[in-house]
Amino acid sequence: MKQNKSRKICSWVLFLLSIGFFCLQMVYLFVHRRFQVEYIDNRIFYVVNILCVLCAGLAIHFLLVIAKKPKMMGAGVLLLFTFFNVGLLFYSNQQIKNIVSFSPGLKHVLSIKETTETGEAIVYRTYFGILALPKERLPYSTIQEFKVDWLAKDIAAVTYKAKDYSIHQYISTYGDRGGGSGYYYVGPSIYGHWKGEQAEVISNKEGISIISNGKIEKFDWDHVVQFGTLAVVLMANDQAIWTISLNENFEVHPEATVPPTGDITLYKATMEKTEPIKLYNHS
Repeated sequence: MKQNKSRKICSWVLFLLSIGFFCLQMVYLFVHRRFQVEYIDNRIFYVVNILCVLCAGLAIHFLLVIAKKPKMMGAGVLLLFTFFNVGLLFYSNQQIKNIVSFSPGLKHVLSIKETTETGEAIVYRTYFGILALPKERLPYSTIQEFKVDWLAKDIAAVTYKAKDYSIHQYISTYGDRGGGSGYYYVGPSIYGHWKGEQAEVISNKEGISIISNGKIEKFDWDHVVQFGTLAVVLMANDQAIWTISLNENFEVHPEATVPPTGDITLYKATMEKTEPIKLYNHS
């Protein structure tokens, strides 16, 4: 008796899950067609299809007593549908490469979709959990090689190679350090001298200088590219060299006479594994 009750409860739970997955797909198809909304990863569409049918099949198996022959036929159809969607999943991933990365704490999601044939990559901004809208296109065609590091809970640094093998960085930001008071420039916000164990940063009227391994690199303001209100990328010879980001304890003061508080991070633009360098204000 208890076993039958458990089977019924399990079957109804699976049935409700199947309905939920089906409704999710219907909502997705509607908003995708009307508002160009997409899943953060295209493969999710096929995974949801598989889960929907699997839950429905298992619900029927637990809820109804079916003869062996129809049960085998149903299982065959279920397996065929599953293999078909798995095949579409792999085919889709060969056409569109999905780069998905979750922030520490899972509050933010970085989503990039690259067309493998052309190297065109588009960054997506999530708005509805696993749903997202296209935000902007990366300025250079890529060669399907990306490295993602989260410099803070709301700053993701994406390093990639263009087709000419030059190194570039895109910084995805999800907040600000000014209390939402408005737009501000990162470079002037870090005016002063910053020191860490392995590097130093000097920001002044001429630009930003980096001292690392006994080498001084200078970047005038024309070669400092800002992303959002949390980071800048330092460029030379049309390539990214360094990224400077504002740490979570950094606070931008509206009064220009008040020195900045908090720390910053220096991050090398390279496809090799590298650790971000935390720097402290020594002005």
